[in-house]
Amino acid sequence: MKSIKQTLCLLLASAFGLGLAPIAPGSFGALLGVLLHLGVVQYVTPSYQQGALILCLLGVSLVHFVLTPWSQNYWKDSDPGNFVLDEVAGYLVVPILIRTGPLWFIVVAGFLLFRIFDIIKIPPARQIDRTMHTGWGILLDDLVSGLYAAGGVYLLLRWCFKG
Repeated sequence: MKSIKQTLCLLLASAFGLGLAPIAPGSFGALLGVLLHLGVVQYVTPSYQQGALILCLLGVSLVHFVLTPWSQNYWKDSDPGNFVLDEVAGYLVVPILIRTGPLWFIVVAGFLLFRIFDIIKIPPARQIDRTMHTGWGILLDDLVSGLYAAGGVYLLLRWCFKG
């Protein structure tokens, strides 16, 4: 029987169970980032949304660092696929950097581009993923992918919604 502490760690590490999906756990886990983004847009005054998103990113990253050793031990892997807080943080880079444009477009394009860049791992994300198996390495390759996704969303916004 699992202890309350172990159940709580599993719940947080897997983004409230999203990362336990049998297929594409990283994509399902990143959906928590989308939910945080939409929650901030819905419930936070526009002038405070940027700060709230940054706080979400910092909070998710902090929990990520606290739970990295537990997750590596629990799943017996240096970068466990079900440990998806790095995907949550990586997605959050997009709305932090892209603050104007249709919300639906930012969410959909940001999510899809983030997942594509996270899967293909364009350098330096690939090197980080292959060489750094600490909490920093697990997180940084996703943050880099989030930067690439934000750049892609920016270019798409300019191309699709030129005013």
